[in-house]
Amino acid sequence: MTTESVMTERAPRVAPSVLVGIGSFAAVGTYTLIDSIGLGLWTSLGPGPGLFPFAMGVLLVAMSALWLIQELRSPSEAAAVVDRRLVIEVVVSLVILAAVMDLLGFQLSMFFFLLYHLKLRGRRSWVSSLIIAVAGSFGAFYAFNYGLNVALPVSAIPLLNTIGL
Repeated sequence: MTTESVMTERAPRVAPSVLVGIGSFAAVGTYTLIDSIGLGLWTSLGPGPGLFPFAMGVLLVAMSALWLIQELRSPSEAAAVVDRRLVIEVVVSLVILAAVMDLLGFQLSMFFFLLYHLKLRGRRSWVSSLIIAVAGSFGAFYAFNYGLNVALPVSAIPLLNTIGL
């Protein structure tokens, strides 16, 4: 009997980085679920402020479970090399977005954020970048403010605030 006949073929293992990703998504979803219950899921008038985050938490936990099942059945191939520069640029742009949101307001800060990622990072045409950035910033602002009655930050600069930004 040879050693080759004794050794059985092992199923490929799930990469630790994938397990960390699945666990992170599941943890964020679980936190969202627990925290949203404190906001109230339902009021006498209808859906409460915690219903939407609760639904998103359920969706995130469910997707994490499905991802885990998929990885256990058929582990993904080795992860591609991560472009650290890209990750850093995205994280820095998100930090800048958060930092200027109260000063410039949602509309302008999101417009510049989207324009940066569409035109400079994504190398889209100016026309499509501008259309998507306007729709994604000004359109989302009006949809949330007037459609859903959810106040988004407005500019702290008086001149911009007086013209509705």
